[in-house]
Amino acid sequence: MANFNIDAKKDMTYDAIVIGSGISGGWAAKELCESGLKTLVLERGRLVEHVIDYPTMNNDPWDTELRGAAAAEELKERQINARTGFVGENNIHFFAKDDENPYKEVKPFMWVRANQMGGRSLLWGKQCYRWSDLDFEANAKDGHGVDWPIRYNDIKDWYTYVEKFAGISGEAIGLPQLPDSHFLPPMELNCVEKDVKKRIEKEFPGRNMIIGRVAHLTEPLNGRGQCQSRNRCDRGCPYGAYFSSNAVTLPAANATGNLTIRPFSLADSIIYDEEKGKAVGVRVIDSETKEVLEYYAKIVFCNASTIGTTQLLLNSTSNRFENGLGNDSGELGHNLMDHTYRVGAMGKFEGHEDGYYKGRRPNGIYIPRYRNIDEKSTTDKFLRGYGYQGGAGRANWGAGANQEAFGGEFKDALMKPGDWEFFITGFAECLPYHENQVSLDKDKLDKWGRPTLVIDAEFKENELAINKQIQIDAVEMLEKAGLKDIVGFDNEHGMGYGIHEMGTARMGKDPKTSVLNATNQVHAVKNVFVTDGACMTSSSCVNPSLTYMALTARAANHAVSELKKKNL
Repeated sequence: MANFNIDAKKDMTYDAIVIGSGISGGWAAKELCESGLKTLVLERGRLVEHVIDYPTMNNDPWDTELRGAAAAEELKERQINARTGFVGENNIHFFAKDDENPYKEVKPFMWVRANQMGGRSLLWGKQCYRWSDLDFEANAKDGHGVDWPIRYNDIKDWYTYVEKFAGISGEAIGLPQLPDSHFLPPMELNCVEKDVKKRIEKEFPGRNMIIGRVAHLTEPLNGRGQCQSRNRCDRGCPYGAYFSSNAVTLPAANATGNLTIRPFSLADSIIYDEEKGKAVGVRVIDSETKEVLEYYAKIVFCNASTIGTTQLLLNSTSNRFENGLGNDSGELGHNLMDHTYRVGAMGKFEGHEDGYYKGRRPNGIYIPRYRNIDEKSTTDKFLRGYGYQGGAGRANWGAGANQEAFGGEFKDALMKPGDWEFFITGFAECLPYHENQVSLDKDKLDKWGRPTLVIDAEFKENELAINKQIQIDAVEMLEKAGLKDIVGFDNEHGMGYGIHEMGTARMGKDPKTSVLNATNQVHAVKNVFVTDGACMTSSSCVNPSLTYMALTARAANHAVSELKKKNL
C-alpha cells in the first residue's frame, strides 16, 4: 500500500495536500498523483487497507455472539450513528464514536461519520445517477439559492471519465432528467419487480421503473472482481466489487509512487500567507499525541466531508479572513441540504409463489423523477421533485420473530419462502435555505481543543409538501400495480437521515454570494479547492456521490493545468 508518514517530519513539503480520503478525497489523490504531483493525504482516522482490514467480511450469523446485532455498550458510544439502524456487530468498527466527535443539534440532525481511511466510501449506498440541467438550472429558474456556475455539458465528459474507472452498472433509457451513464451490464429485476414495472409504466405514462444504477461491478474491471451478491458490502468487499477509495482510487494513486498517507491527522486549519495571498499548507493535530504539525504544499484539496470541510474552513482564520477562509460572502456554513427519506408505501404481492431469486442482490429498483420536469408535469403544490428507491423480496425465517407460535410445525413453516412484499421510499430535493447552517462553538471544545460544531437546520414547508405527495403517489402506484395490504408511511425525521449532506461552501458565479468558483476554487484563495458535498449549490433529488467524483476529477485536472501555467 502507500507510503505512510508516521514519522511526522515537520519539514515535509509536498506538491499537493488532500484532506480526507473518502469518495472525493480518494479521487483527488488519484488524479493528482497520476499527474505527477507528490501528494500527501491527511486522514483523521486509522488506516484501513483493502481486504487486510476487513475483519468481518466473511462472517456468517453464527460467527458473531449476537448474530450480527451490536452490543448495547458499543452502541452507547455511537448513539447518533445508531439512529441510522445500520450499525451492527459486523460494521460497527467503521462508524465513529460520538463522544470523540461532539456537536450540538439545535434541531435534530443526524451526522453520520466514519473516521478512517476510505471514510464513508466503505459504507455508502453505491447508488449513482448523473445530474441533468433540470438540476443545474433549478436555482436560476425558481430563484431559490444562487445559480450554479456550471451546466451539464461542463461536467458531462467528466461523468464518463469517472464512470469508466469506477464501474457503474445500469440500464440506459434516454430520459433527459436522468442522463444515461457509461454502463456495465445492469443487475436483473426479480419476477415481482418485472410485473410491478409493467403495471406502473402502463398505468402511469411518463413514469419509469428501472433497476438501480450502482457502483457495483457486474463484470471484472481493472483487476477487480464482480459482485458476488453477498450483500455484505458494509464490512468491506474482498473482491473490490463495489467502489470504495480503499479498493479503487487509493491503490491507483499509490501505484504512481507519488502518494503519502498520514493517518491520525486532524486537519485543524489551512495556513494562509497574507503576503502571497494564498494558502501555503495545513496545520494538523496528531489525534493520538496531540502534537501540532504543519505540512506545506502548492495546492490544497478539501475533502473532509460536507460538514467536516466547512468546519475546517471556519476554523482557518487570519487577519484577512476573520470569519473563516474564503468567507468574504458570509455564505460559508450556510445553505445546508439533505434529501428527505423514509416516506413511501409497502404492500404484499399475490402470485409468483413458485418464483424466487438467487443471492442477495445489493441493489433495488429506481423510479426517476416525473414531477416538475416539463409544462405537462408541473404542479403548484411544491417546487423541484423526487424519485423512489425500493424493491421486492420474499419474507424469510425472520418473519417468525416475535410470534407466539412454537413447535415442529411452526419451525417447518419458517423453512418455506414467505409472502412476496414490495416497497418504495422517496428521496426528495431540499431547497438551499440560508438559515440552514453550521457554525463554530468556540466555548465548547473537543478533546483536541478545537471548537465544536453547532448544526441548525430543518426541512421546511416545501420539503414537507413533497413528502405528502410522495406518500400519496406511492400508495396509488402500488394499488394500480396490484399490491395488497398496502400501508403508506412517513417516518417523520429531522435532516441527516438521507446521509446526503450538501452545501455550506457553495459554488457560484459571484464571489459576493458564494464561496467557490466554477472550478471549485475558493474565490479569494485560488489554490484551495473544495470538491466534496460542501461545494453543492443545490441538492437535486438523486444521489450526489457520482457528481462529487466528476467534480473532483475535473477540478484536479484544472489544478494541474494551472500549476503548469504557474497561476497557483
